[in-house]
Amino acid sequence: MPVTRRSVLSLLALGPVLAACGVGGSSSDSGPGKEKAVRIAYQSFADSTLLLKDQSTLEKALPDHKITWTAFDSGASINTAFLGGAIDLAVIGSSPTAQALCPPLNIPYKVIELLNVIGDSEALVARKASGVTKPADLVGRKVAAPFGSTAHYSLLAALQQAGVDPGAVTLVDLEPQNIQAAWQRGDIDAAYVWTPVLSVLQQDAVTLTDSAKLAAAGKPTLTFTVARTGFIDDNPDVIAKWLEATDHAIGLVKTDPTVVAEAVSRQIGSSKEDAAAQLKQNIYLDHAEQRGPEYFGTKESPGRLADRLRDAAEFLHGQKKIESVPDLETFRAALLAPGAVDGK
Repeated sequence: MPVTRRSVLSLLALGPVLAACGVGGSSSDSGPGKEKAVRIAYQSFADSTLLLKDQSTLEKALPDHKITWTAFDSGASINTAFLGGAIDLAVIGSSPTAQALCPPLNIPYKVIELLNVIGDSEALVARKASGVTKPADLVGRKVAAPFGSTAHYSLLAALQQAGVDPGAVTLVDLEPQNIQAAWQRGDIDAAYVWTPVLSVLQQDAVTLTDSAKLAAAGKPTLTFTVARTGFIDDNPDVIAKWLEATDHAIGLVKTDPTVVAEAVSRQIGSSKEDAAAQLKQNIYLDHAEQRGPEYFGTKESPGRLADRLRDAAEFLHGQKKIESVPDLETFRAALLAPGAVDGK
């Protein structure tokens, strides 16, 4: 069944987490004596932004703002929250971002930075007992992934690369924690998912491919920060503080990763060693590097990031996950290079 904007909006009635975020409210709902709200969606995987949450960086930098952090299981649920007006700023993967910028969703948000290039922190794994040793063996098997996520995109790309028709595989839409439970029950044969759930599955699995290998084959996936267009316009100070803090955190991943790993371990409930290992699985670029030709580029000379998003949209359209693919300028207009808000 094709996904429509109406069907996505209908999910809001089923999502109590959205009520916790303040569906129906607005970050601009403030008057004399009231704090301005900043509603942030994050995901519980190893990421530099968890350092900000752990150290209350934004709360300290913006004392007159009420900062709310809400955990989501996938980019698809984050997009649903954006449609419901529940969040302002989010950590989200490139595949759900591409989907959001296309019909029927057409979510009015912009990509304001690249948090990482996803490596082997996302992978396709099969249960050892299944006898599956390569992607081509998945024909007739049950394979889980969170639909609309970077893992889902990569799963479809892995099947395409192996010459497997997705219709010949039973694809199951499950969030990461539900994937782990289904794996332990023996309900699925394989899954494409990210850490920390991936690390648990790999204890009893064969790794068939990962996102680093698919990136090398021309199907890269990335993690972004996105923000509502109206929020960006109304709150340039918040965006500037966020970008200052995240650029510092990205730098620490390279220069003092122990500090970031300790914060991540507290936030996702893992050991410091596991958090450090997970951080090493992705590629981190500071804001200066992100303005290079492979990514945002400059206003005068746009980089290839818009092309990558459009390539992802073309792929999703071929898999009947979106209605149509906008022109390249639509994707370029959705990119706001770090520093562009304050004119740098």
